[in-house]
Amino acid sequence: MHELKVEQLQKTYPGRERVAAVDRVDLEVEAGEMLVLLGPSGCGKTTLLRCVAGLEDAQAGRITLQNKVVFDAARRLNEPTHLRDIGMVFQNYSLWPHMSVQRNVEYPLRARGASRQDCEKAAARVLEIVQCAHLADRLPAMLSGGQQQRIALARALAPRPKIMLLDEPLSNLDALLRVELRTHLRAIHRTVGFTGIYVTHDQVEAFNLGTRVAVMKAGRIEQLGSAREVYERPATEYVARFLGIRNVISVQPENGWESDAGLLQGDLPGLARHRGPVRIYVRPTAIALLADGAASPKGDCMSLANGRVLDALYSGSEVDYVVDVNGVSFHASLKAYKATFNAGDRVRVAFSNADALVYAGEQLVPREETKAVQEGEVAAGVRPAAD
Repeated sequence: MHELKVEQLQKTYPGRERVAAVDRVDLEVEAGEMLVLLGPSGCGKTTLLRCVAGLEDAQAGRITLQNKVVFDAARRLNEPTHLRDIGMVFQNYSLWPHMSVQRNVEYPLRARGASRQDCEKAAARVLEIVQCAHLADRLPAMLSGGQQQRIALARALAPRPKIMLLDEPLSNLDALLRVELRTHLRAIHRTVGFTGIYVTHDQVEAFNLGTRVAVMKAGRIEQLGSAREVYERPATEYVARFLGIRNVISVQPENGWESDAGLLQGDLPGLARHRGPVRIYVRPTAIALLADGAASPKGDCMSLANGRVLDALYSGSEVDYVVDVNGVSFHASLKAYKATFNAGDRVRVAFSNADALVYAGEQLVPREETKAVQEGEVAAGVRPAAD
């Protein structure tokens, strides 16, 4: 069952150059799932959330909550926020400073005319869920940032809304507390089973919390899928870059797999299929560094000519290397106990075919396609050009 359905939603801001903050977006959210809108500042994720909440007026499209249409530009229908039955958690908590925790949590129920007994019962229930029942009599100023965020979540959950909207609720917290509350929020979602849309620019947060993740670009959804699908198979180069895949090798297959960093050594399935340029993306954690003079890797692996270590950045559990290969910088993250190189050392950059993401015309070349191409090439006796 669709808890939320967004159809061809468009929100454009006026000005000399009309900017579409939300550009003809289609989206469906199933009951009980947590959909995460992920992307950099200005990609439209918060505007989309605010349109769903009724805090922004779109110019086109339709929004349906469960089976009720709450916005339809064609019919000039636009239900106000308080009639949409949503719960919202903001980045800045927005707690009433003069009210106790108990009264803050009860507030949305009292605003809807619920009885005192029902308000107290609901508040006690959600405060127990967020593990803050012992704070019921305190004022917000007496709470830590993490406690205030839990109270804001409890207040949004108290009326049992159809859908929860969370706008970067953890971004104001320090790193350790964000990790703690991220785990707690995931547990609450599993316990309560609410339907949620969560906005963030933090990919770790998105992958930890999201049932599905939608990566946004310029008001549109660039890729939508499970956390694993998005992480392991970024659909476009934009998604790959946003997820921090910093190693990019531009390749001309017709020139013997010649790249901007020199000739690729090894066999990458499917490269010979493309007559135009392709780009290979490899994560820093997937890069191996081989000592100068070491034998070329065998099997399902690619490597480049020797380069020189420019820098080695120690971060505790890992060492992040920057390596120059023919004027192209590569980034490699090695576990600290495996990191034996220093700045100035000569090394070879290598990576497994399984870790290589090949893009042609901005789009990811599917693995199934490259596998089929490879099998066809082998059957026809096609081999890559010699080194």
